[in-house]
Amino acid sequence: MDEQLFFKKLNNLFTSKEIFDFLSSLEVMSDTMASGALQRISHVEKDNSGLKSPGMLENEVFRALCFQFEFESSKLSNTGLLNALQALITLRIDPQSTVMASLLSESEDRLGKGQLTAENLCGLGESLLELESPSYATLKQIVNHLQKKDIEKWSPREIVMVYKILQVTVREGKQYQNLLNRLNRVTLPTVSQLSPNFANVILNSLVVLRQTQAVALVTALCRHSVKHVPHFTDYELVNILEAFLYFGHHEQIFTEALETHVPKSILTMHPHTVCKVMQYCCKKMILSRPIFDAVAEGFISNADRLTTDQIAGYIIPFGTLNYLPPSASSLFRKLETLLHTLLGHFQPHTLLNLLHSCVLIQRYPLNFLPKIFSPYFLQKLQAQPPGLNRVVTSQLTQLFLTVTLEGPKLLPKYQVKAFPMPNSSCDVHLLKRVKTGLLYLLKKRMYFASEVLTPYFYAVDIEIKLDEEGFVLPAAQREEVHTRIALCVDGQNRFCANSHNLLGEEAIKQRHLRLLCYEVVQIPFFEIESLENCREMAEYLHKKIFPHTYGLSN
Repeated sequence: MDEQLFFKKLNNLFTSKEIFDFLSSLEVMSDTMASGALQRISHVEKDNSGLKSPGMLENEVFRALCFQFEFESSKLSNTGLLNALQALITLRIDPQSTVMASLLSESEDRLGKGQLTAENLCGLGESLLELESPSYATLKQIVNHLQKKDIEKWSPREIVMVYKILQVTVREGKQYQNLLNRLNRVTLPTVSQLSPNFANVILNSLVVLRQTQAVALVTALCRHSVKHVPHFTDYELVNILEAFLYFGHHEQIFTEALETHVPKSILTMHPHTVCKVMQYCCKKMILSRPIFDAVAEGFISNADRLTTDQIAGYIIPFGTLNYLPPSASSLFRKLETLLHTLLGHFQPHTLLNLLHSCVLIQRYPLNFLPKIFSPYFLQKLQAQPPGLNRVVTSQLTQLFLTVTLEGPKLLPKYQVKAFPMPNSSCDVHLLKRVKTGLLYLLKKRMYFASEVLTPYFYAVDIEIKLDEEGFVLPAAQREEVHTRIALCVDGQNRFCANSHNLLGEEAIKQRHLRLLCYEVVQIPFFEIESLENCREMAEYLHKKIFPHTYGLSN
């Protein structure tokens, strides 16, 4: 039969029985036709859980095909050989079987003799990657041959396959960086034509191969991928989120795409994917109410199916970004129920991070603090990385500060002397502008102090002391201090991205300072960035700090 007619008829058959009946009617087949028949069988039989009809492997026609490939492998064309190998791997034929051993041996022999084209090399690489234990030596041999080929002529599928082979064999990419540089250069102009799956595979490979220098390619792939967010599988969405996180990339349109996709998909989305979305928002300090509100609803519905790490992954970003969703009461009631059941199953640092995040948004886990402050738990915390470093002792101390006097106490040796506040250090340029304005207002530098460490573990950006009548006292004076004013000079780094919403760790600091009898005056960056000179800054500070006294004199 003419090959063109053969494949036309073959592609209109949809069960292995139909294919076997069709093949039985033929007297002769070329190796291309035979391998094509095997590929069609693998296509119609493939199922996520295995083969649709496992008994078809015992069919006489199928066994005859395998016999032909086993004993005539040396006579096959490259295309026939590699297509047959690919089909048998898809059908999950034992790699140790005689037919598989024959095809693999012949493929490796032709590879060693340099008889395979770039397309053949990629096909062989694809087949090997699908085996449970691929030969890394053979994969590296494929890469060595590919380096000598004309990369400019490769199809997108071949480029993607080379990235996948390198991802498995090289990991960090140093050994084949020249090949990677060529790949990255050739891929860049083709990004807009890549399928969503191909773009996703390349992005994932760039992360694994640590191609931080391929900025233009990463940016183009990220932007191209944004359009396909609604169609990504969970696995593909996790890949693109990891790429955005690893390369530090941020696109507003990506956030907008997530804001549309996550609320629609939250009840069917895998918990690992939800945690990755929340991690992305948290790392980028993106307070997206549509995403957070949907995740809260998803938690209320699906929390009983979550692992302890997933519970923490859902909840911690709410505290970090200082946000309570509309369903907060149901959300934290569900969390408390889970904690009662699963408290002993949490890893120590995961539990501390979770309870600390609750404190940041004024959800006080008083029922669980005795466990946190128990010597046994603190010893477990110290024994596991990162141990009792400054961040951990900072979290413990903030939990301690929220406990009422009747509650459990935290021993001094577990307390931090000053909170490190890694995400909200003072904006030096902004602080300098405010100090210059204060000097203009108060006339002398002695009347205010900067970066003051309080007895309560917090550092105050600027402190001003007043006597009982409201007069400003020298900063060094300790007697007759009636009022302490804490100026919080809040730069952009203390807020969620593109938002006036304070981060959790800054919100709890200002809340605690008020409870400790400080008069807190917030100086946010967005109120002073438009002030043009020292006098305007002084007038602004006068209204903020001393609102009930007359303005500046000329």
